[in-house]
Amino acid sequence: MNGPGNVVITGGASGLGAAVVDAVIAAGGTPLVLDREVPSAPVKHAQVDLADRRAAERAVREMADTAGGLDGVFTAAGTDACGSLQSVPAEDWERVVEVNLLGTAAVVRAALPYLDESRGTVVTCSSTLGLKGLPDASAYCASKFGVVGLSRALAAELSGRVGVTMLVPGGMRTAFFDGRPEQYKPPQEAKLNRPEHVAEAVLFALRQPAGCEVRELVVCHSEESSWP
Repeated sequence: MNGPGNVVITGGASGLGAAVVDAVIAAGGTPLVLDREVPSAPVKHAQVDLADRRAAERAVREMADTAGGLDGVFTAAGTDACGSLQSVPAEDWERVVEVNLLGTAAVVRAALPYLDESRGTVVTCSSTLGLKGLPDASAYCASKFGVVGLSRALAAELSGRVGVTMLVPGGMRTAFFDGRPEQYKPPQEAKLNRPEHVAEAVLFALRQPAGCEVRELVVCHSEESSWP
């Protein structure tokens, strides 16, 4: 199977993004990380807030030019703001959409000229909550439902040019839930996947040959409560 090549990974400093960084390295590829934090792995990276569209697009172009092109993109970066629509401050609610949806679009937009040249692959990251709505999660659900629509539209738009895979992960044991009120944290007995297991699915999608595409991947614990 093909190697992953040069892969932009948003949110690559922690959680699923960091697990994909490790998987790409192990497969002989070169991860290019975009994150607000500095990754612990000694990889090429740019500190950027994906809510800043212009900064995100500029970082992608600069990293791609320095690396000599791109072969893949994985948009792992994500954030949340739990609570009812009325209780979450508008700025916090809108930031979730800016990072999760608009940030994804900005990164893919900037990467497309390079991926067109390499016939590369985009793997977007939605969620089981991009398919199922839950109370007190309107910002996250809105953003991840949006990623579903964006991914499916891009798959049609880029057919024959750039591969598009949408990852739909269930809950994982990462720092994503840190800092939340207890009512919004998974219970101790929750069945959650390890991010390195989900990373293998992302790597599988990235390594498909041109013209062979995994359109959508649902990857969750067999006892995942939010699926189906």
